[in-house]
Amino acid sequence: MKTCHQFNTVRAEYQREIGYMIAHSKRHEGRPAAKSSAKQAASTKQRMARALNSHVARCPECG
Repeated sequence: MKTCHQFNTVRAEYQREIGYMIAHSKRHEGRPAAKSSAKQAASTKQRMARALNSHVARCPECG
């Protein structure tokens, strides 16, 4: 699937944010903060999927 620059930018931003949360979760393993970060990372992955799907639906270059 060919995607536009905006799609790649949005995906990269979400992936960077998810990476920070996962790293925080690993650093604080065994603490409540780790569990919270892991849950936030999972919900951010879902938000990313929703954002990218709606982008593809609206973007003439991606669709």
